[in-house]
Amino acid sequence: MAHTFLTRVQAVHGLPVSSRAMGMVQLVVSELVTNARKYAPGPCLLTLEVADGAARISVWDSSTTLPSILAPDPSRIGQHGLEIVAAICVGFAIHREPVGKRITADVMLADDPGGALSGRQML
Repeated sequence: MAHTFLTRVQAVHGLPVSSRAMGMVQLVVSELVTNARKYAPGPCLLTLEVADGAARISVWDSSTTLPSILAPDPSRIGQHGLEIVAAICVGFAIHREPVGKRITADVMLADDPGGALSGRQML
């Protein structure tokens, strides 16, 4: 779904989407939706949009429990997903909603000309 969305962003709106961004958006969508399906008791909702040169991935789920990002630990097996998402995105936020919660992450669509990723900002 994320690949189709970004392909249409390129074709219909003429916005550049690097192969790095294509992969990153798919990774973020996979991680956030997997967590919602795994830990929330009810439905989840995925929203994809583009603003200010970035893909905004937003996943709402019905659980009121806010996830925590564990400190980096190379000896830990598993539970690195949100740690990775927060590290690769230029914006990352977790918001409590009247029902459930929403996790939002932004991935720049075009690579930085210098080859570096922009610093992460909390939304």
